[in-house]
Amino acid sequence: MPSQIRVLPADVVHLIAAGEVIDSPAAVVRELVENALDAAATRISIALWPEIWKMRVADNGMGMSLADLRQAATPHSTSKIYQRSDLWQIQSLGFRGEALHSLAQLCQLEIISRRAEANVWQAVASPVESSNGYWVKYDHTGQPGQIEPVAIAPGTVVTVSQLFCNWLPRRHVLSTAQQLRAIQLTIQYLALCHPQITWQVEQNDRPWFSIWPAATAKQTLLQLLPDVQSSDLCELTLSLPTAIPSSTASVATLALLLGLPDRCHRHRPDWVRVAINCRMVKLPELEQTILSAFRRTLPRDRHPICFLHLHLPPDQVDWHRHPAKTEIHLQEVAYWQQQTTDAIAHALQLNASGTADSVQQERVQQLLKAAESAGIYASTHTVEVTPKNPPSAVSVPYSVRAVAQVHNRYILAEHAVGVWLVEQHIAHERVLYEQLCDRWHLVALTTPLLLESLVPRQVEQFQRLGLDIEPFGEHLWVVRTAPELLATRSDCSAALLELSWGGDLESALVATACRAAIRNGVPLTLPEMQILLDQWQATRHPRTCPHGRPICLSLEESSLARFFRRHWVLGKSHGI
Repeated sequence: MPSQIRVLPADVVHLIAAGEVIDSPAAVVRELVENALDAAATRISIALWPEIWKMRVADNGMGMSLADLRQAATPHSTSKIYQRSDLWQIQSLGFRGEALHSLAQLCQLEIISRRAEANVWQAVASPVESSNGYWVKYDHTGQPGQIEPVAIAPGTVVTVSQLFCNWLPRRHVLSTAQQLRAIQLTIQYLALCHPQITWQVEQNDRPWFSIWPAATAKQTLLQLLPDVQSSDLCELTLSLPTAIPSSTASVATLALLLGLPDRCHRHRPDWVRVAINCRMVKLPELEQTILSAFRRTLPRDRHPICFLHLHLPPDQVDWHRHPAKTEIHLQEVAYWQQQTTDAIAHALQLNASGTADSVQQERVQQLLKAAESAGIYASTHTVEVTPKNPPSAVSVPYSVRAVAQVHNRYILAEHAVGVWLVEQHIAHERVLYEQLCDRWHLVALTTPLLLESLVPRQVEQFQRLGLDIEPFGEHLWVVRTAPELLATRSDCSAALLELSWGGDLESALVATACRAAIRNGVPLTLPEMQILLDQWQATRHPRTCPHGRPICLSLEESSLARFFRRHWVLGKSHGI
């Protein structure tokens, strides 16, 4: 029987290799833009004609000489690496030398470029090379077919026409709208990693969007998410020791940009992103770490805004897992998970600048209107504010003095740079929730409680939570233990029935904290208010309650000064 194994023709092999690198118009843009960034470009212009499968990427980088242009689209041609050891010291975005050759196989490829000479003496030594740019059109093997001199400023213009002309099924994978969205996200992610670059994008010869250069990723993100205000974001940069000894550097940088959970969040986790050495990557371990760090700080079915950028020694990252270089191997992932968790916890703490709200009067009025609405709790009983074991791991950031209670619902507090309005119920709910997380403690009830008409699901929930429950006659159950915070309450039976319909232990902790927290409408003395404020400030996530509701409305002294016109210069010009 003849062998079923056959050697593939060379054209099929080349097409498969090209398809691994270039699988969509967004991949074309990514590869060409990364080449521009490696060429030290500060301005990148992208033009798209999606209906005719054409695009153009122009940059003002260092450009290419005629000799470079002749070699650019040949297989595995690159100026980024030269030997095997260079693979473990990757400091550029591109290095495989496959992108332009793959494009030549999948489309009509044209490049116009002029080399930016390093100095005048080099230009004098090679006057023709320094004064001329060249246009080169490549055939499907990557060889230059036509070469002509052209007038062009230093830089490079790459034009791709008839993309996938020899692989038509690839054109039907995504709709035009999906392709454009993928291209937009690709550019936005690259801009976030390279905020110093100017980006101009056109579609069908009309301006589509622009991203202007910025000093930090925060300023870039504000352009990408116009609904987010500067005061909604927190930016943090830390210098940390490397996880393992490195031959190139002993210090790494962790840059964190996150949306404060009491101010902004998303319906989808589309802005939970991780970058390594100026490239956006897929690292599920770190992405899950970010989501876990925001647990019980956001409303239900909402996700955080968080951009984590690690600058690591190149020998601690393996970029060879995927042709697109988005799936990588990061050494000592557990170490960076812990550092990320600690950085997010630090960023979410209260501080004088982090609690400063936007000075826009409209937003302040909206928040006040929401805070003034009637509370859902109106119980008249009180709860002991002082915990038996107050948390000591987190210190109070700075002094806040309780001034008054407003409508038996809000605590008016004075601090160094303004005033806070703190909702007492949800602030106490956050305190109790974190206490319960640290110590879920069941105690024996002095008088066991009788519950009736429990369904099997409720009984299973009690057993899952560790409560001592057993049958006590027909349709009756006796409960002999309860959470410590509920054991002494008069409504303990109602609270237990509420817990019985919950899900996991975490949901039970939230329900217990909500049930045990001080109700709105309960008057507090100044010492009680002060104790609650101190406990609330010392929590790990003081910005929101476990349900994701904001706890504090901040009004800064600078906002008050503007409102009362204290910046006016009064004198003769005002008739005084």
